[in-house]
Formats: sequence, structure tokens, C-alpha cells
Amino acid sequence: MVRLRKIVTLLAVSVLGLGLAACLARIETRGNIPDTERLAELRPGEYSRKEVLEMLGSPSSIASFDSETWYYISERTETVAFFAPEIKERKVLMVRFDKEGILSDMRQIGLEEGFVVEPVGRETPTAGNKITVMEQLFGNLGRFNKDGK
Repeated sequence: MVRLRKIVTLLAVSVLGLGLAACLARIETRGNIPDTERLAELRPGEYSRKEVLEMLGSPSSIASFDSETWYYISERTETVAFFAPEIKERKVLMVRFDKEGILSDMRQIGLEEGFVVEPVGRETPTAGNKITVMEQLFGNLGRFNKDGK
């Protein structure tokens, strides 16, 4: 009887421990933000594109229409149990070069400067007929002949 009680107690403590562990927050970090010591070394007008690449590594993104602007992007999210992830920290380092490839400007953008873009709920109408499932399934019956007529 004492042995059964120990087993039940051990099982209850194990289930309780697993239940509490499931509620712990999962923290995920994505992206690349260079060290602040390395950022402090960089001064506009003194470093070339190649030197910046060696110091900071490859950028997360390069501007689409202007290859002179590089972005280093990092984000830290926290997820608790089955809830949606919550963004805790986001940093974007924008590095600009002049036409000669020399560092001209650096700027750090945080989460507080960002905003949520709401997508438009409208739908684009399509041309043509609206056909039912049955018309889709049986619409081609008899349309193709073996002799090609």
C-alpha cells in the first residue's frame, strides 16, 4: 500500500511538472544584428562596402531599387503555450553607401517605430462563368472523340 502511494505521488508530481513546463514561454530569435562594439567602430566616410561586409557579415536584405542600402534585421518573439507569438524586440540596422561604395550613413530602427499594415479586404472579380462542382466534374464528358472530330 505504501509503495502504491509513492508511485501515485511520483506520477502526480511528474504530470504536474510536465503541465507547468508546457506553459513556459518559448523565446525565438531570428535574424542578424551585429554587436554594439563593432557598430561603435564604424564611422561614416571611413569604411568601404567590403570592410563593412567583413565586420558585420552579410546583410539580411538589400534594398530592391537601390543596392547602396543594406538592412540587418533581427526579431525576438515569445510564445506561451498555444497562444499567438508576441514580438518582444525588433531591430533593423540600415547601412547606406555612396556611389563610390563608402559608408555614408547608419541608422537603427526599433519596434516602436514600426507599424502594422492592414491588408485590404476587397477581392478582385474574375472574368468568366461561375460553374458548379457538378459542371466541373461532368463538363468534359463527350467533348473529346477518339477519331478527332
